[in-house]
Amino acid sequence: MTGTKPLVIVENLVKHFPVLRGIVIQHKVGAVRAVDGISFNIERGETLGLVGESGCGKTTAGRTLLGLYPANDGLVTIDGHNIRTARGKEMLLIRRTAQMIFQDPYASLNPRWTVNSIVSEPLRVHHLLRTEAERIERVEELMGLVGLNGRLINRFPHEFSGGQRQRIGVARALASDPKFIVCDEPISALDVSIQAQVVNLLEDLQDRLGLTYLFIAHDLSMVRHICDRVAVMYLGVIVELADRNELYEHPLHPYSKSLLSAVPVPDPKKERARQRIILTGDVPSPINPPSGCRFHPRCPIADAHCGQEIPAWRLVAPAHWVACHKA
Repeated sequence: MTGTKPLVIVENLVKHFPVLRGIVIQHKVGAVRAVDGISFNIERGETLGLVGESGCGKTTAGRTLLGLYPANDGLVTIDGHNIRTARGKEMLLIRRTAQMIFQDPYASLNPRWTVNSIVSEPLRVHHLLRTEAERIERVEELMGLVGLNGRLINRFPHEFSGGQRQRIGVARALASDPKFIVCDEPISALDVSIQAQVVNLLEDLQDRLGLTYLFIAHDLSMVRHICDRVAVMYLGVIVELADRNELYEHPLHPYSKSLLSAVPVPDPKKERARQRIILTGDVPSPINPPSGCRFHPRCPIADAHCGQEIPAWRLVAPAHWVACHKA
């Protein structure tokens, strides 16, 4: 991975959703600042984890990165293509290169389509195979690749379990032979017994196909298992980014420390001995975020300076970035 240009480059990405008032004549009264200037790179073959509590902007970041939401500002390049300026054939090439696995396996599959229609749709859109026979053969191959029987391609989504549906979603994402996949909490809607199977499948596919992942998740223990680096997001901004072991063993931002203190430890003695960091107050509104550091109203070590000045994004250790005045 070293010595080559990152596959994905994100610089100061911004996505705001306007807040409108009025029924017949609507006017803008504010904006939900879902993603407010985030930057990171993802190397080829790497898995970058994006974590944070609900509503912090993780899913919006993933969808804006792929162009499913139009960005308000910033730069996003995927395999050298600028997704904000791409049109026509270049955008079609990006769509083939970058795919997404959605969070809800029940809502992300068309209930009126068979598995064959769902998985072969990227093949038809990108004109990858000429005949229907070739497409059916490829769908059966993809089904086997994700651990499903190829003879089931004429069934409908309601005939499968949640874990099987998510495997169909993975097969659909792989159909166009992508280089980069955004995994938007792909295991959060599944039973715990199935989650490990899907994660192991994603790891196996990465090794076999050389895939690059942005893995969005809540489960911090699972993130440490599958990711190479982890970015911690809070209220639309990234507050810390580091190698997975460095972040889990030496977190620097108070919010990262609070998140990691909530991860269960399998050793009962260590679990009883460690101290949970309980945050006070509620998450501020993304329509009107706090001045200075956005975490300062809930931070146990914040002072007046934290509420006045936005902390700089700085490198404090090898490959360990943080935005905190106290780090």
